[in-house]
Amino acid sequence: MVQIKEFRIVMPMTVEEYGMGLTYTIMKMEQQNTNSKEGVEILQNSPFEDQMLGKGQYTSKVYHLQSKIPPWLKTFAPLSALTVEEESWSAYPKSKTELTLNCLVSATVNSIIVQTSDQGTYASWCPFFTKCSLTIETVNKADNGCSENVHGLNKEQLAAREVEIIDIASVSKDYWSKVIGANNVDLTTFKSERTGRGPLLKGWMDSCQPVMTTYKLVMMDAPIWGIRDRLEECLITGERALFLACHKLCFAWIDEWYGMTKEQLCELERQKDSLLKKRFQKSSKVGSKRDKRKTAQDNTAMVESCK
Repeated sequence: MVQIKEFRIVMPMTVEEYGMGLTYTIMKMEQQNTNSKEGVEILQNSPFEDQMLGKGQYTSKVYHLQSKIPPWLKTFAPLSALTVEEESWSAYPKSKTELTLNCLVSATVNSIIVQTSDQGTYASWCPFFTKCSLTIETVNKADNGCSENVHGLNKEQLAAREVEIIDIASVSKDYWSKVIGANNVDLTTFKSERTGRGPLLKGWMDSCQPVMTTYKLVMMDAPIWGIRDRLEECLITGERALFLACHKLCFAWIDEWYGMTKEQLCELERQKDSLLKKRFQKSSKVGSKRDKRKTAQDNTAMVESCK
C-alpha cells in the first residue's frame, strides 16, 4: 500500500521570495556537501514543457551519500554502491520530483548481478530496490498552512493522507536530522539584518507577515518483503529531515540571497554546476546507461531558461 504524507512548511516570506531563496539554498547546500568521494552529481539541467505543469526547468541528479546511509542497509547492499537518483520538474510555484534508490557497483562486488558480453564483464543494477518509488508533488501558496486539499486528492487519497506541519524553528533529534541537520541554527534567536524578520518565537506561524506555505505531498511505496515498513519509514523520515534543514537554512541565509535577481541566480547556478562537475570525479562509471549531456549543451539550456 502506498503511503501518503503531506508536509506543510510555513515560511516567513512571500511566495516570490521563497522561489529565489530556495534556489540559492539548494545550490549552497549542494556545494557544502559535495567532495571528490560523495555528494551531488549533476547530470542534466535544461528547460522543459508539458501539459500538466507548463514551462519550467528539468534537473537530473545523483546523490552519493555513503556516509549518511543508515548502517542497517548494509545487510542488503554495500553502502558504497547505494545512490539516490532524482528527477525534478520545476514550474514554479508547482513542481514534481521522483526519487529512485539504486545500487550499482563494479564486478568485484559479490552481492551485485554481473553480466558478461562480447565487450567484457560489467556491473549492472541490483534489482532489489527497483520496485521502490518516492514521488514529491509541491504546491506553494500565500497562506499559513490552512489550505486543506491543494493537491486535489480524491476521497480515498484524503482518507489515507497523513498531514504534518513542520515548524522551521523546531529541533529534531532523529537519525536523519543528525546526519543532514542544521540543528546548530537557532531561529528563535535569529533576526535578519536586511529584512528585520525574526526571531521566530512560539506562535510565529499565526502572526508573521509576510507568510507562505510550501505543501509537499510525499507518496512512498517500497514493496519489498521483510523490510517494507522499515524502508518506507526510513525514506520518509529522511525527506522530512531534509525539508526541515533546507527550509531552516533558507531563512537563516536570507541576508545572503534577499534582493537577488533571476539572472544573478542563473549565473550562480551555472558556476555551481561547473564546480560540482570538477569536484565530484567518480572513479567508476561501469554499466551506466544514463544519457549525460555535454557541459556546453547544459550551459546553453541554462542561458535560454534565464531569458
